[in-house]
Amino acid sequence: MSLISNLKPGGRHGVPASESRDPIGYLVAGLNRLAQTDLLDRVRLRKPTEQVVFSVTRSGFKTITRASRTFARSGERDRPGVRPTPARHSGTFDLTPSEDEQMLVDVVSEFAAEVVRPAAAHADDRCSAPSDLIDSSLEIGLPILGLPEELGGVAEQRSATAGVLVAEALAHGDMGLAVAALAPGSVATALGLWGTDAQQQTYLPAFTGDGAPAATLALNEPRVLFDVLAPATTATRSGDGYLLNGTKSLVARGADAELFVVGAALDGVPTLFLVESSTEGLTVEGDPAMGVRAASMTSLHLTDVRVPADAVLGATDGSTYTECVRLSRLAWCALAIGTAQAVLDYVTPYVKEREAFGEPVAHRQSVAFMVADIAIELQAMRLLTYRAAARAAAGKDFSREVALARKACADKGMRIGLDGVQLLGGHGFVKEHPVERWYRDLRAIGVMEGTVLV
Repeated sequence: MSLISNLKPGGRHGVPASESRDPIGYLVAGLNRLAQTDLLDRVRLRKPTEQVVFSVTRSGFKTITRASRTFARSGERDRPGVRPTPARHSGTFDLTPSEDEQMLVDVVSEFAAEVVRPAAAHADDRCSAPSDLIDSSLEIGLPILGLPEELGGVAEQRSATAGVLVAEALAHGDMGLAVAALAPGSVATALGLWGTDAQQQTYLPAFTGDGAPAATLALNEPRVLFDVLAPATTATRSGDGYLLNGTKSLVARGADAELFVVGAALDGVPTLFLVESSTEGLTVEGDPAMGVRAASMTSLHLTDVRVPADAVLGATDGSTYTECVRLSRLAWCALAIGTAQAVLDYVTPYVKEREAFGEPVAHRQSVAFMVADIAIELQAMRLLTYRAAARAAAGKDFSREVALARKACADKGMRIGLDGVQLLGGHGFVKEHPVERWYRDLRAIGVMEGTVLV
């Protein structure tokens, strides 16, 4: 824990967080709580067999959602909530992380290497994230990284860039565990971006206090040719509220979630709704997928689920929903970059050490060129994603940039996973090496919508 132990409280150059004007300084200050505990050592040394995890069996499970904590209604219903201010933008296309951004990346990278990576194989096999790992992610402060100070968070300004850096660093350890750890913070960020004063005062205190609730975005649906901007799940007006009907798929940690952000069509327009797990009519079913298995993917069935009128999150003209989709795709691009970087870091020394016909296989041009292509495509993915994140943080239109980033990350990310397996030959097909898991995870980038956002 050398890097974490050496990290000083406060913002840039040891300035107290209250005096630092760099928003990432607040994020780093929040992460420093980890340095005061033996959490990394405790989690890393605990045997997987001693961890109490929930396993999604091959046949799955089906159950009503868990009764959530009591979210006490508070705040003014029609009053706009607090909004994070756009990040300062110099206009210069400079993607070099600031000093504090780099410190943030270093801290999360060490957590990913020492805690996430060792737990990844077991979590993938059990289709569940270890409870200790989730607890440690809460102590790091992941749920509040995207919230401004006024709402109990640690960011002074919009932190989409910091969110991308954190997602990438966590995914370098494991994409599935990264999704499981980031899902609650994504809901908190959504509340900070679009919630009313009443919604923020009702739900965010649970995220900023001890024991943040499990929460997740539910946008995916189990339909052929699914269009995320045209959900089949419907919301119809009923009295002073709405009735939700439909099925959502690939919902992370759905069996544990206490709060869902559900996408549904209201009068034909895609809209976001806040749904507490204690609401009648919700049923969760195990839905283990090919990849991202550690995130405990589930299906969420909504049958005449009644929510109040103030359950609508953001605007009802489709603009909030569309922005949510774009920010979610940005997060998945960051996850793809982190996993693809893990592939590159693993195969590069492997091909240099693996010998065939008396020489390292890296001496063969076909192998060397394949590794070089991975590095080239990975850098292109990173540049496109960082560019989109910078524009999102500055409050500028980033629809074009995120579309380009997602196209590159979906196509090239899957190709990098395939090439990683190919470079290991027969070893790439067995679970002794993590590349086969990374390949399965990278296949998710082209189909996943929602679950996480930055």
